[in-house]
Amino acid sequence: MSDEQPAVPTSGSLDTQEISRRFRTFLIVWFGQLISLVGSGLTWFGLSVWVFLETGSVTDLSLMLLASQLPRILLSPVAGAFVDRWDRRWAMIISDGAAGVGTVVIAIAFLTDSMSLGLLIVVGAISSAFNAFQWPAYQAATTMLVPKERYSQASGMVQMAEAAGQLVSPFLGGLLVAVGGVATLLLVDAVTFTFAIATLLYVRFPKPPRSEVGEAARGSLWQESLFGFRYVWRRHGLFALLIFLAGVNLAFGFISPIFVAYMLSFTSPGTMGAALSLAATGMLAGSIVASTWRGASHRVLGILASTVILGIMVVGIGATTSLVVIVIAAWAGMFVGPVAAAMSQSIWLAKVEPDVQGKVFAVRSMIAGGSQPLALALAGPLADRVFVPLMTGDSSLGTTLQGWLGTGEGSGYGLFFVAVGAFTVLLAVAGWLYRPLRFLETEIPDIEGLPTMVDPDAVGEMGVA
Repeated sequence: MSDEQPAVPTSGSLDTQEISRRFRTFLIVWFGQLISLVGSGLTWFGLSVWVFLETGSVTDLSLMLLASQLPRILLSPVAGAFVDRWDRRWAMIISDGAAGVGTVVIAIAFLTDSMSLGLLIVVGAISSAFNAFQWPAYQAATTMLVPKERYSQASGMVQMAEAAGQLVSPFLGGLLVAVGGVATLLLVDAVTFTFAIATLLYVRFPKPPRSEVGEAARGSLWQESLFGFRYVWRRHGLFALLIFLAGVNLAFGFISPIFVAYMLSFTSPGTMGAALSLAATGMLAGSIVASTWRGASHRVLGILASTVILGIMVVGIGATTSLVVIVIAAWAGMFVGPVAAAMSQSIWLAKVEPDVQGKVFAVRSMIAGGSQPLALALAGPLADRVFVPLMTGDSSLGTTLQGWLGTGEGSGYGLFFVAVGAFTVLLAVAGWLYRPLRFLETEIPDIEGLPTMVDPDAVGEMGVA
């Protein structure tokens, strides 16, 4: 399965015309994925609200979110092996197509009044399995479409697309749910998937050059699936970064279901959607900064500092029910998130050989993202059996905390936020104290032969200066 263009020269140096051509391809794919992310955000918003309002259970909401993530994570190593064997463009097409079909099936269930939590879980799991191909293929393709000097900016643009989805989706989702119901959101999402597939059918991706590491990685599907684990394990700095990101994802995996329950404990779905949209402008602003900034001189320090700020803002969200304060804190947290993510992504793109990035990035997705299903599995029980009872009961600890955060179910969710934020700050401090992570950028050299610019200032001609 391949109609890729020839590999880049081993020198990696590209003239301005070739850089511009490849970057136009990146922009086309990026725009298609941006539109798709808006549609996916509509679906997430609509289904999250529907499940919680139908069941009133954080556990059921967490179960739905878990089904949409766990298959992708478990299948990531195998998917990564296929991504490095296939044309990465087709891997993305297959993933988008399967997700679109799943969305249509759920929309039909709503239109025929046959929707159930069980059906939602099954379809979500199947779509998640195909989605295992999407992320490693998209990220690995970026390495060949963007010069090394602009990895941070390209990663910022990817974050910008995610920000646009989070900005538009809650507000638009709240309006569409009120006008046409959840089925309307799902049908719009199906259209966005179709658009994303059309952009992928229009372009072609350059084929990555073969490296010594890539040749050594070739073997059976099982051997290639395990390669990413061995690769990361042997590079202590990258492994440390991966474990750190897994810890951050564990903390923020709790937030998805808890935020919905927390907000709905004192406001309406429409107001929640508007608040989310306002807060998401912070992510958009941070993404714009990341996409125009050439990157920090010490990216690991930037990641850790951003994580500290993020944790403090999460504490602020849980400590109040003021919509103004919540939006401001969420805005600040969302601002630093894309900057940190862009710095992390630029490290991975520069440190991993292009022809094994599918396998390595898939393992990266599995380990860093694998903590999120654990968080989703624990979020409901922790909220329903620990934090909410603590803030509604009469224990000595609960009484003390109630004097700070108030009494009631919503205060229990708020305490959950405070705990998550404090854990995140401590995690960043521990990351800085661990030497292999702190000195990752100097102890692991960049890969030679990556696409680079003959004239670094020529980036202005690409329109991303």
